[in-house]
Amino acid sequence: MIWLTWRQFRTQATVAAGALAVLAIYLVILGNQMRHAYADDIVGCLADACTAARRDFEEAYGVPVALAGALLLGVPALIGVFWGAPLITRELEEKTDRMVWNQSVTRTRWLAVKLTLLTLASMAVTGLYSLLLTWSAGRYDQLAGGRFAAMTFAARNLVPIGYAAFAFLLGATIGLLVRRTLPAMALTLAVFAVVQIVLPITVRQHLMTPVTTTVRLDVEAMGRSDFMGVGPDGARIDGYTMPGAWSLTTTSKLYNADGTPYTAAQTEQCHGSNQQEDMACTAAQNIHFSYTYHPADRYWRFQWTELAVFGGLSLALAAFCLLRIRRYSS
Repeated sequence: MIWLTWRQFRTQATVAAGALAVLAIYLVILGNQMRHAYADDIVGCLADACTAARRDFEEAYGVPVALAGALLLGVPALIGVFWGAPLITRELEEKTDRMVWNQSVTRTRWLAVKLTLLTLASMAVTGLYSLLLTWSAGRYDQLAGGRFAAMTFAARNLVPIGYAAFAFLLGATIGLLVRRTLPAMALTLAVFAVVQIVLPITVRQHLMTPVTTTVRLDVEAMGRSDFMGVGPDGARIDGYTMPGAWSLTTTSKLYNADGTPYTAAQTEQCHGSNQQEDMACTAAQNIHFSYTYHPADRYWRFQWTELAVFGGLSLALAAFCLLRIRRYSS
């Protein structure tokens, strides 16, 4: 069975190996370029020049890193569509199932071997790509931050491996149920895309209970915010991000030390011609706001948890396929 699986899979394996080799060369070159640029322009830069150097670095390498990450997000989908969906439907459409499933090897063993080997191959290809991209983009991620950002989190380290296993087994399951290759491929792509969109928006942040704390609005906090203004219901601050954290709060109302809302009249007291003096004046007013987030040290816990979730879903799909094929009628 292993030899037969390899014979049927060798074309896909060769294409995947070739594509991975090309990507590896590109990512090694890109990673070395970023490391040299980081060492030359960012490390040891003077205070006045650091802002411009960081901006130039992000502008130069932001697009290549984003494109490489987007491609990695597409790899599991391609695996599900082109490896998973045709796995069983190809046998059905070519009528070879009547011969293969009536030999000494049972259909359950036939499917178990194929699912095991091709799932491992899917995980290996995606895992190697993820490893290369994580190393290549290391300096960029270090500078830009945002490890919890939806696309960055899903295209680094461990979780792409879980996506690959899930996508392949999802394709195999849909193919087993639909029995036609093209509809199975289309459905696999649609379902996997929905999962990839819904998960970071509605599920990921609830895998662990977030932390809610009170943050004092000092000069550092103002520097980590995008905007501070006054609305009809009082003053607010937008876009504050604790270092390395995953912010779940985008807009926060500002309050005085006694708990009363910070008002427009109070903001006028610190409006002058010097921005640094205005920030120092505002910080002296002892203002605070509520902030909900996931701490930076939870990153690897999120990675392992999400990998476990997709690993569990993959095992459930594999078990369903093995049970279903025992009662399958051509």
